[in-house]
Amino acid sequence: MALQGLEIRRSSASLRGGGTGLRKMPTVAKYIDTTICIGCKACEVACQEWNDLPNAHTAQTGTYQTLPTMTANFWNLIKFREVETPEHGLQWLMRKDQCMHCDEPGCLEACPAPGAIVQYVNGIVDVDPERCIGCGLCETGCPFDVPRYAQGTNKMAKCTLCVDRVSVGLEPACIKACPTGCLQFGDKASLVELAKHRVDQLQADGFAQAAYYDPQGVGGTGVITVLKHGDHPEWYGLPKDPTVPTTVSVWKRVIHPIGFIAMAAAVFGAIGHFMAFGPKKPKDTSKESGGEV
Repeated sequence: MALQGLEIRRSSASLRGGGTGLRKMPTVAKYIDTTICIGCKACEVACQEWNDLPNAHTAQTGTYQTLPTMTANFWNLIKFREVETPEHGLQWLMRKDQCMHCDEPGCLEACPAPGAIVQYVNGIVDVDPERCIGCGLCETGCPFDVPRYAQGTNKMAKCTLCVDRVSVGLEPACIKACPTGCLQFGDKASLVELAKHRVDQLQADGFAQAAYYDPQGVGGTGVITVLKHGDHPEWYGLPKDPTVPTTVSVWKRVIHPIGFIAMAAAVFGAIGHFMAFGPKKPKDTSKESGGEV
């Protein structure tokens, strides 16, 4: 259900398709500077506590990473990766993994359930579990491998960017808990300028390929990530050129409308046949038998 005072820009399975023409407002975003993240996992704890998510069970496998991947009850994961390069030697790369809140969300594009996934006018992509039908198609539409399902309820779950906090003027819980300032929240345009400034600093410090990650293949994201090795986002577990799969667009924009047209044609055809020929009458078997029975 849409939060009070927060209008919806776009909704899954909407016949209107695309924008709704609602008033514009600044797009919010989360800024992540991977170069000063210390892997303390305070953001993980804050996310679990604020969203009242149960503890995650795991096993030690030789890494400081809490879980191998996100789950339906764990929406925020610090990824630990080791990469060795000739120029910089061994690099210990850490990145906060979560929903990217794309401007053109593939999960919303793929979802066939009306209103199960919505995008608010401030850019946040949210889920209404009461309308989710558990089909799993949102997984096929997300190039970041984010949507997860709770087996008990068969519902999709993911980071909501603490939309309940944001809608009343508070910052997301993970950002509130970060002790180093590597996480910030606010107007996206301002955070992009901050990211550009940080990239300039990194390049001056010898990281010539430093860049911020805001891929335009999904219209940009609501999570701006600063990377020392911007030419290799895959080292951080990010796709280099993410886009919504073509199959999703074809299904939504071609096959789905054709299906509606075919159904409508069948209904109108049946009505037309009834109007032209009337109801089908049962065959008179007495005449065929040649008289009374």
